[in-house]
Amino acid sequence: MTQRQQPSERLGKTLARVARDQGLDQERLRRWVSFLTICGVLERATTEGLLAGYYLKGGVAMELRFAQRARATKDLDLVLDGDRRTRLRSFEQALRLGFDQFSFRLKGQVHEMDLADTVRVEVAIQHRTRAWQTVEVDLGPTTKTTVDLVEPAIAGLHEMGVKVTSPVRCISLSEQVGQKLHACTAPNTSSTRARDVLDILLIETLGQLDYAAALASARRVFQERATHDFPPQFAVPPTWRPELEALAEQLGFPVSAAADIERMFRETIQRIAASARD
Repeated sequence: MTQRQQPSERLGKTLARVARDQGLDQERLRRWVSFLTICGVLERATTEGLLAGYYLKGGVAMELRFAQRARATKDLDLVLDGDRRTRLRSFEQALRLGFDQFSFRLKGQVHEMDLADTVRVEVAIQHRTRAWQTVEVDLGPTTKTTVDLVEPAIAGLHEMGVKVTSPVRCISLSEQVGQKLHACTAPNTSSTRARDVLDILLIETLGQLDYAAALASARRVFQERATHDFPPQFAVPPTWRPELEALAEQLGFPVSAAADIERMFRETIQRIAASARD
């Protein structure tokens, strides 16, 4: 019996074996399967004309690009056309299509996030006849942006016999940098934005930061949102220091002290701003 032919009750055991053999966290590998099966049903819905399109942003877009090198995330940030009601209806219709041996349904309450113009839902995923996982999905609005077709860098899925959707549609790295740079330097920004600092530094550390493209994106985002000027002044809020240092250590960054991370990030901002003169 091949891996693709294993009965559904064996998939969890297969995941555990593959995670152990490849040194992967089991829950993280399970979430990767969930994320990519949702991408699979979205691609199917786009091909069949139920969706005008979609793209991923946030932490999951980073994970699909960089796998273990990116920080782990538990929710999926998804962008669809239309107002909140239209997005919810389109997403629910798309889920009914299913993907490979997986099926999906919405569960629990729908949460309206008015300030972000976003709908938060829970998606219950089933593999054949067995529950697989429940994933939180944020359905956000489209904005002026560019999208990359990304080949997922996720390990272990082939060995599990799971069908992989490739490529998937992710917000471009330059757009992601521009949005994250605005979010983590905005006045009175959320404490959860500490992770954006390390996301930008990771992109640069991996040699994936296009300074000129990031500058163009940042200038547009800062102008559209009009909360503060570009280039921004940055100082690490004291409440961010424990999370920054823990994440830097976890991700194997060359520095882990908050003061060093602050220095690196200021230098990154300067390089982005200086690219206009190159």
